[in-house]
Amino acid sequence: MLKKFKNILRCQEGATAIEYGLIISLIVVAIAVSVSQVAGTTIDMWGFVSNTVVNSG
Repeated sequence: MLKKFKNILRCQEGATAIEYGLIISLIVVAIAVSVSQVAGTTIDMWGFVSNTVVNSG
């Protein structure tokens, strides 16, 4: 029984899974920030196009 407990404490598989989870979550956050910045720029661009079309007519 004690041997099994020591093996569980030495197991690194859980730690590796947590590390990969953290890396993936950081990547997802970076993608979300990038998409939100691109969305803001795109909305501004189409607003400019809309105002230009409305004011030219």
